[in-house]
Amino acid sequence: MKISKRLFAAILATGISVAILGGEAPLNPAVANEIEILVDKNPITTYDINRRAAFLKLQRKKGNLTQMARQELTDDMLKRMEMKRRGVSIPDKEIDEAFARFASRNKLTTAQLSEVLNKAGVTPEHFKTFIMVQMGWNRVLSARFREKGMISEQEAVQRMRQQGGAKPSTSEYLLQQVIFVIPADKRQALLAKRRQEANAFRTRFQNCGNTRQLARGIIDVTVRDLGRVIEPRLPSDWADDVKKTSVGQTTPVHDTEKGVEFLAVCSKRQVSDDRVAQLVFSMEDAEKKQGGDQQAEKVSEDYLKELRAKATIVNR
Repeated sequence: MKISKRLFAAILATGISVAILGGEAPLNPAVANEIEILVDKNPITTYDINRRAAFLKLQRKKGNLTQMARQELTDDMLKRMEMKRRGVSIPDKEIDEAFARFASRNKLTTAQLSEVLNKAGVTPEHFKTFIMVQMGWNRVLSARFREKGMISEQEAVQRMRQQGGAKPSTSEYLLQQVIFVIPADKRQALLAKRRQEANAFRTRFQNCGNTRQLARGIIDVTVRDLGRVIEPRLPSDWADDVKKTSVGQTTPVHDTEKGVEFLAVCSKRQVSDDRVAQLVFSMEDAEKKQGGDQQAEKVSEDYLKELRAKATIVNR
């Protein structure tokens, strides 16, 4: 379900040019940074609201921008909580690349775009967080769409009979996860160093049997055996990299909430059974049904309603 490109195209198409040519001042002056909203104890502050209100002004939105900002940020927090629950994280590198592409589409350098955002009171950091949420929510929606389209085992068996009894097959991977942990309060200071350490580790990697021995003596490295995962169940953040990685090799490193990590492909084989048929046929159906911004928006709206109903939201 690809909705992020359309969203990005609409969001600042006019706002950026207005900020450059009009030179408008930020919407709100600096004020005390107080907690205004709690979403299951996750805080949204005055600072956050002011940045989003300035962002809305940059988009030429009309109405009570502060109230609109509060609603958008509440929804964004619900999305971020669901991303975390589902293990969806967007590497900093991907966010930076999206930021650079956006600048290029608007005929700006990243430095110029940052200047525009600062001048408007939005800040590059707020915009990058916005990008991260859009990208992550897009992946959550894709997973949701597949789940909603899951057919029963009986339907899968019936379809196999209609196709002459042949069962579809897919790849099954035996995976191992290696995490170079970074404490949250030291992320910016240690991120580059930990990337270097992770990449150096990858060059020495030989097979999944010696990963833990290789990790001995390296501070804050966690090795986890993820077991067997069939291709349709690969995490969306890792699926493409895993499929491109040969047995006995590792994926490129990803920046995640835990730190810097990569996956090792211990083995790979083709599998074919009723469970695989159910997943494969369900994914085929989902791909046929996808295709329309209106449908994507409906899935997103319904999903958010469910999350909102389950959450405790306190407006101060």
